[in-house]
Amino acid sequence: MAQRQFQTEVNQLLHLIIHSLYSNREIFLRELVSNASDALDKLKYLTVAEDTYKSISFEPRIDICFDKDAKTLSVSDNGIGMNEADLVESLGTIARSGTRAFLEKLSADAQKDSNLIGQFGVGFYSAFMVAEKIEVTSRKAGEDTTFLWSSNGQDGYDVVRLETGDKTAGRDTQGTTVLLYLNEEGLEYANRWSIEDIIKRYSNHVAFPIYLTYDENEYDDKGKVKSSKNKTDKINSGAALWRRVKSELTENDYHDFYKQISHDSDDPLFYVHTRAEGTLEYTTLFYIPKKAPFDLYNVDYKPGVKLYVKRVFITDDDKELMPTYLRFVRGIIDSEDLPLNVSREILQQNKVLINIKNASVKKLLGEFKALADKALSGGEEVKEKWETFITQFNRPLKEGLYQDYANRDTLQDLVRFKSTAVEGWTGLADYVSRMKGDQKSIYYITGGDEKTLRASPLLEAYRAKDIEVLIMADEIDDIVIPSLHSYHQTTDSPEKSGADSKTESRSWELKAVNRAGADEELGEKKDRAAEKEIKPVIEKIKKALGDRVKEVKLSRRLHDSPSCIVADENDPTIQMAQMLRAMGQTEMPDVKPILEVNGDHPIVVSLKNTEDEGHIADVAGVLLDQALLVEGIKLKDPADFVKRLNRLLAS
Repeated sequence: MAQRQFQTEVNQLLHLIIHSLYSNREIFLRELVSNASDALDKLKYLTVAEDTYKSISFEPRIDICFDKDAKTLSVSDNGIGMNEADLVESLGTIARSGTRAFLEKLSADAQKDSNLIGQFGVGFYSAFMVAEKIEVTSRKAGEDTTFLWSSNGQDGYDVVRLETGDKTAGRDTQGTTVLLYLNEEGLEYANRWSIEDIIKRYSNHVAFPIYLTYDENEYDDKGKVKSSKNKTDKINSGAALWRRVKSELTENDYHDFYKQISHDSDDPLFYVHTRAEGTLEYTTLFYIPKKAPFDLYNVDYKPGVKLYVKRVFITDDDKELMPTYLRFVRGIIDSEDLPLNVSREILQQNKVLINIKNASVKKLLGEFKALADKALSGGEEVKEKWETFITQFNRPLKEGLYQDYANRDTLQDLVRFKSTAVEGWTGLADYVSRMKGDQKSIYYITGGDEKTLRASPLLEAYRAKDIEVLIMADEIDDIVIPSLHSYHQTTDSPEKSGADSKTESRSWELKAVNRAGADEELGEKKDRAAEKEIKPVIEKIKKALGDRVKEVKLSRRLHDSPSCIVADENDPTIQMAQMLRAMGQTEMPDVKPILEVNGDHPIVVSLKNTEDEGHIADVAGVLLDQALLVEGIKLKDPADFVKRLNRLLAS
C-alpha cells in the first residue's frame, strides 16, 4: 500500500512541533489521556443510549505502559475506537477553517506556546515532540477489524489492516492504543515517577481510572536487582470533580480540572460552581480563562462547555449550551432531569436544558457584575482580575447587548468603553455620574482605532464644552450600540425607605457624534447672518463634489479643523458599510457622507472671493479627502488627492 500524505496544514503543524516547540513537552501525555477519555465518554454514552451497543462488555479504563530498554511508552483505552476512515480523518487531516490562521499565529509569535496546540484540538500531534515514530492500533466498537496507523511525522503515514489473530494487532476488543517510540528528549518520561507526576497534575480528575503498569524491582544487599515483578497501580482519583461537595475541594483541585478539560496551561481567571436542587436538579462548573480562546472570533469556534446527564457524557460540540457571546466560558453542565438517550436535535428544543441554560447565563452575568462591583473598592488583586476580564471579553459581552434582550439591563452595566474624560475603562453608569448640568444624552464616537478616534475633529466642540465622549473602537460597536438606543438606570429613591421606598427609572439617549443631528445639544446658536454669508461657499463646494457627498453643511461642531464628515441619521457609517461588505454583503449601496465645513476657517473663507472652478474643485476635494483620512477611512483615489494637494501647494 502506497504511503499517504498528510494534509498540507498537518505538515506545517508537525514541522513547527518537531522543530520549534520545546517548552512544556510533558503536555503530550495530557493530550493523549484526554483523547482516551473522550473515546471512553463516547462509548459510555452509546452503551446507555443505543441498543446496538448495549451488549458490549464495557468497563472503561485507560492504561499506560512504558519500556525503558525498548524506549517505548503506550497509552491505551477501550473506548469507541477508530476504523480506517476515522484514522485518516482524525490523524491525517485538520478539517477546520481556522487552521491556517492558527498556524500563522503559532509560527509568527507563539512558537514556544505549546498551550495553543491543545486549545486548537490537535493535541495528538504534540506526541511528536517526544517520539521519533508513532503507531496507533485501533478497532471501532461494533466492528471486527483492527487497523494500524503509523508515521514518523515527516514522510506521511501508513494505514494497514491487521488480520485476525495477528499478534501485532495488540488488541482483540474495541479501543485504541497509541505506541510512542521515544526520541532522546522523550526518554525522561519512560519512568514511573514522571508519568505519575504528570497524571496527578494534569489528569487526576479524568472521570475514568488510569492505570500504570511498571516493573517493581527487589534489590540485594549489594544493590543489584534480585527479582522483578510486574505491577499495575491506579494513579488518578477518577471521580467527577464537579459532583463533589465544594468544601472538600481545594483551589488546586479546581485549577487542575480546568487544565484537563480546557487544555490550557494557565490557571483560570476564576470559576463558578453551582448545584441546583428543587424543581430542577443539575450541577454546573464554569471557568473563565485568563486569555480569550484562540478561535473566539472564528465562525467554527469550538464550544467550551460539555453536557453530561447523570455523569454520562452527552456532547461537547453543541453551540446551543451557551449563547454565542459567552462562547469563551469553559466547563460542565450535568443534569439529573434529561433522558440519557436525548438526541442533539431534541436538546435544542428541550425545556429542561433551556431553563438550565437561562439560569446559568444569569448566574454567570451576576458573577461578572459582582466582580465589577468589587473592583471599585477592592484591592489590587481584584482590580487586576477585573481589568484582565474586561480586556479579554468586553467585545463578546457587547455582542450580548445585540443578541440577549432578556439580560440587556445587566449587560449594559457590564460592558466598558474608553473615554475622553478618564483613563482606562469606563461604564455607562460611570458616564452618567459625571454628567454636568442639563445634559440629556450620552455621546459616543465609533470608527477606526482608538488613537484615530481621539484625534477626530468631530470632538472639538465637545471638548470645548467639556462634554465627555465615549470612544468605541471595536468594529461591532457601529452595529451594537445603535440597537441599544438608550441607557436605562433604575435606582431606589433616597427619600424613602422600607415599605414606602420608591423605584426611580431614568434613561439617556445614546448619540453618535459622527452622525448628523448629534450637535443639537452643543448650545451653539445659529448665526443667521454668518450662515447667509457662507452659503455661496457651501454651494460652490457642493457643486464641485457632486455625487461624492450626500450634502454639504455649515458645521456647529468644528473649532480648529476646516472640515469633517458625518453620516446621515438613517445611513450606516462608511466604516460600517465597509465592514458589512467584508462580511459578504456585496449588494451594500455606496454610502455617501455629509461634509461639514468650518465657516471661520481660512481655507473655507478663501473660497468666498474666487470663481476659479478648478481651484474650488481642488480645495473641495482636499477638504473631503482629509476629513475621510482623519477618520481612518481609505481613499478610493489617493493619487487624485495628492495631485490636488500639490496644485494647491504650488499656487
